[in-house]
Amino acid sequence: MRIVVCTSQIPFEFGGTEILADALVSQLRAWGHEAELVRIPLCWNQREELLKSYLAWRLVNLKVSEGIPIDRLIALKFPAYVVSHPYKITWLVHQLRQAYDLLGTEYSYFGNSVEDRELLDLIRRMDTRTIAESKRVFAISRNVAKRLREFNQLEAETLYPPPALDGRYYNEGYGDYILSVSRLNVLKRVNVLVKAMGLVKTPVRCLIAGRGDQLESLQELAKQVGAAERIGFLGFVSDEEALALYARALAVYYAPLDEDYGLATVEAMKSQKAVLTADDSGGVLEFVQDRVTGMVFPSGDAAALARCIDELYADRALAERLGSAAQNRVAHITWDVTIPKLLEA
Repeated sequence: MRIVVCTSQIPFEFGGTEILADALVSQLRAWGHEAELVRIPLCWNQREELLKSYLAWRLVNLKVSEGIPIDRLIALKFPAYVVSHPYKITWLVHQLRQAYDLLGTEYSYFGNSVEDRELLDLIRRMDTRTIAESKRVFAISRNVAKRLREFNQLEAETLYPPPALDGRYYNEGYGDYILSVSRLNVLKRVNVLVKAMGLVKTPVRCLIAGRGDQLESLQELAKQVGAAERIGFLGFVSDEEALALYARALAVYYAPLDEDYGLATVEAMKSQKAVLTADDSGGVLEFVQDRVTGMVFPSGDAAALARCIDELYADRALAERLGSAAQNRVAHITWDVTIPKLLEA
């Protein structure tokens, strides 16, 4: 089949959605399909630009190419699902969270003005109408499906995305560092890990991979809590470096606020690592069961996180036991399951 994968792209940013889009196209080609990735730039944090992004997706013609029909279209991140196609499949990564679950919090720029209320209503109506046009609607997690049901009264089947490097993860024991792999933005809450490193009693280290606008503030925080010498900020890491970092970590920290899914969780677990997460981390909790596949601490409680880290450092057998259970928990998340499911019927 001829298949296009559609997603929005914030210029100069590369995260889980971008990894998923690239991996999906690669896997579709490996399965013998003609596949292309279509990206349209997105400026999500300027209200006046949002409607332009919606309109751009609605106007683009992806039904045919050079007179030859395109058989399937798979839409991922908002507002790519606005595109029109007779066989549109929405695999929902997330909607504009500032208009939904983050509305009314410090993380949303929408207020209570008449203009904001009108724009919110329009966004929600457009989302509901255009997602409902889909032949099939999948969500990348139960958490994302729950939001769609709550706010748009639409049902989605949960289909977990495999990591791009699935089949290449390995384990080389349980070293002396906690690993964090994510974008460094406020919703990822890496600051809690940095604070915890100032409270641990063991000589554990911490390695933080990723880029983002919180880097300088996290580095300053590390100095303030007296942990700068034990925290390494690695920036961008290659695939091979990421695989090795996971393989040798004691455990992996991933505790964002009400996460959609969190590829880092699955990557860690496929490397036989326990995941340390918070009790309000959303999709991560679909995989992390406290003291079974990882450890769950109260949201924002750096002292509780420090105790979890110290316990794992002192008891490598516990780290191994949790890691083994974690690997079993995500063993079913593979492209061999995902691709046929996306394209069935």
